[in-house]
Amino acid sequence: METRLAIIGIIVEDRNSAPAVNQLLGEFGENIKGRMGIPYDKKDVSVISVVIDAPMDDISALSGKLGALPGVSTKTVYSKK
Repeated sequence: METRLAIIGIIVEDRNSAPAVNQLLGEFGENIKGRMGIPYDKKDVSVISVVIDAPMDDISALSGKLGALPGVSTKTVYSKK
C-alpha cells in the first residue's frame, strides 16, 4: 500500500486530554518516525509535532481522532510524493 510522509502539528490546551493523545499516538506508533513535544508554560499548552509515514487514510484518521479530543487542535501537512 502506498504511503505518504506527513507532519501532524498538535496543540493540547486541555491537559486532561494528554493521556488520550498519548494513547492514540501509541496506536499508530509503527508508522510514527519521530515525535517532539514542547510544554509551553507561558500559554499553559503543549505543542507536539509528529512525523508519520503511513497510508493517507491512516494519517487522516489519526489527525481526526486527535482533533476530536477536548482541547486538542491539529493541522496536517502532507509531502507531495
